[in-house]
Amino acid sequence: MKKNDSVKRLIILALGLIGLCVLTAFYAHDWFAYYYHHIAWKTHNRFNVNGHLLIVALYFILLFFFSNTYGALKIGYLKPLDIFLSQLFSLLCVNVISYAQLSLMYGWFIIGGGHMVSMMLYQLVFAGLWGWLCNLIYRRAFPPRELLLVHGERPVEDILGKFAGRKDKYHVAKCMNIKEGYDAVIREVGKYDAVVLWDIHTMDRNVLLKYCYSHSIRVYMMPKIPDVLVKGSEQLHLFDTPILLTREYALSVEQRIAKRFIDVVCSLILIVVTSPIMLITAVVIKLYDKGPVLYKQVRCTKDAKEFYILKFRSMRVDAEKDGVARLAAKNDSRITPVGKFIRAVRIDELPQLFNILKGEMSFIGPRPERPQIIREYIEEMPEFAYRTRVKAGLAGYAQVYGKYNTTPYDKLKLDLFYIENYSVWLDLKLMLLTLKILFTPDSTEGVDEKQVTAMKKQVQEEEK
Repeated sequence: MKKNDSVKRLIILALGLIGLCVLTAFYAHDWFAYYYHHIAWKTHNRFNVNGHLLIVALYFILLFFFSNTYGALKIGYLKPLDIFLSQLFSLLCVNVISYAQLSLMYGWFIIGGGHMVSMMLYQLVFAGLWGWLCNLIYRRAFPPRELLLVHGERPVEDILGKFAGRKDKYHVAKCMNIKEGYDAVIREVGKYDAVVLWDIHTMDRNVLLKYCYSHSIRVYMMPKIPDVLVKGSEQLHLFDTPILLTREYALSVEQRIAKRFIDVVCSLILIVVTSPIMLITAVVIKLYDKGPVLYKQVRCTKDAKEFYILKFRSMRVDAEKDGVARLAAKNDSRITPVGKFIRAVRIDELPQLFNILKGEMSFIGPRPERPQIIREYIEEMPEFAYRTRVKAGLAGYAQVYGKYNTTPYDKLKLDLFYIENYSVWLDLKLMLLTLKILFTPDSTEGVDEKQVTAMKKQVQEEEK
């Protein structure tokens, strides 16, 4: 790691820890000024110094855990709004858990929930100001990286547009076609902070990758599907030669049991908690146009097995009267006013809790697609069938880390990252992150009509 990068990481770490300490100080103030006196009076227990330190330390540890999970510590990496949303959800989770902890110590719901709410408001104000200041410091100290983009025959407008969305971090200073030759490319790579390898043949990519690695040059590489599969392989030490094992099954027996246990428990809890919301939604939909409340549609899950997915109806009753399956588009005229709201806040997805309870779906997994759409995608990219190696999910890796205009091919690679790197912790992490994307506008939009065309071109080029 270069010295500049080491300094950058230390500065980010220091800024993050200072922010966590101040946020913890807000809680420590309320603990000493209010909650401790109520608990001591009710229980007749007195805390020594170590006891007080333990209470404050637990809050700090929880805050660090959720901040790290939601990305609130990724100063300079995420956009300022994303950092603030991460801090919001981190504080919400930690303060709810802390209030439950205080209530257990008190023996009942502790008086002073308003203190916790006001404390969180002060914390959010500080978090917003501190995040803005940290972002300002980061931008002043670390200007955008100057990048060299090395590409193949595929047009570069798509990837340039993605980097242009993060001008605060990256600047593509020059583009070079690999056809200009290795010597020409190698003469240029040392002039820039990093190299982007985009849509070039595997043999060319490997040569440049080894050169950059040997000269300590940072590389941003867009993986192909075989790269994703290799990344999820298991390293074996049978001989004196490294072996990478890519298994023929996606999840082990123990993983499937743990995953199913989480699905059953969480779906039962959420069905009970959200039942009032589902009842009100059903009444509003029925009163709007007298049509059916639920919408059933054939989707595919593990091993391409078909099932009927349940959703609250958000479109007109005759939305697909011609029998042609269509993805919801941006500003789709078929969506009713009620449907626009329930889609925006994801209420339309709540009936899928019953699909999860029945075992047709899981909480986390690739989103289930219709058989007709799957067939269309498979014609262009046969690898799309790999998504059915696990159960379809209410939310997935592609929904958390992708956007509404992410091409189907890129979403496929994101889903394969999940399948090949599965763990129970990854499921729990994605469940937490799903709460955050519910409030991100990009995640609730429909698809653009140009997406399928773009996907076809992308597949044709990347398969070369």
